[in-house]
Amino acid sequence: MSAMKPSSRFFTISLVTSWYASNIGVLLLNKYLLSNYGFKYPIFLTMCHMTACSLLSYIAIAWMKMVPMQTIKSRVQFFKISALSAIFCASVVSGNVSLRYLPVSFTQAIGATTPFFTAIFAYLMTFKREAWLTYITLIPVVTGVVIASGGEPSFHLFGFIMCLGATAARALKSVVQGILLSSEGERLNSMNLLLYMAPIAVVLLLPATLYMEENVVGITVALARDDINIIWLLLFNSVLAYCVNLTNFLVTKHTSALTLQVLGNAKGAVAVVISILIFRNPVSVTGMLGYSLTVFGVILYSEAKKRSK
Repeated sequence: MSAMKPSSRFFTISLVTSWYASNIGVLLLNKYLLSNYGFKYPIFLTMCHMTACSLLSYIAIAWMKMVPMQTIKSRVQFFKISALSAIFCASVVSGNVSLRYLPVSFTQAIGATTPFFTAIFAYLMTFKREAWLTYITLIPVVTGVVIASGGEPSFHLFGFIMCLGATAARALKSVVQGILLSSEGERLNSMNLLLYMAPIAVVLLLPATLYMEENVVGITVALARDDINIIWLLLFNSVLAYCVNLTNFLVTKHTSALTLQVLGNAKGAVAVVISILIFRNPVSVTGMLGYSLTVFGVILYSEAKKRSK
């Protein structure tokens, strides 16, 4: 790292800052829209995100040539990408639903248990065993969330189940992605994967939106007549959702997977602090202790995985 030129170091710092800003920004804006503003349509909101990801992915790859365009080579590969897209939709929709009921600080504590679910799915689906020490580090990860749940003043059971579902689906997607797109001919970089996954997600979410969130377009238009800001908020939020994926790809490309993991752990803690300052949700000492224990467990887990390789 010391040999890094000042210009490339500045570029990396700028990238990480953009990644943090877009990740935390979209999380807080989702919370504001779904909970504080009262826009109670998480499926429609996710569909807006996916529509923006479809359009902006195409512009970034086909027009701006940010990465070479990769093509889908077979019907089987298309079905694999569709399956990933369905899991991706489930995780994003569940996460957005949970934000209607739970404070951001608590959803971040639950989200930190992703390694626990990843280890379970990896074992169930690929019979891949980690070193016993790696499994031991998952104990504080889960214990922390149990403690945080008990000490959460704004605990909501349905929101908790949704958030847990979102975290499990996120872990499932990463394991399934590793299995489905593991052969050399089928591997896509994350920007091309998003280019194909996002339109499929829109197609999957459209009937769900029309069935479960009746007349949402009419309601949004009516809201916009009273307050045009809702349109700008939805547009900005959707662009930010794409920026999360773009910056995630760029940070992964310009740093290492391990750096990304460490930065990701810190990002959760930063999001918690910012959300508490903005939304002023009550926080108990027990809740913060539980969350700290979870983050500590995730750091231990990262270290154990690194040593077992």
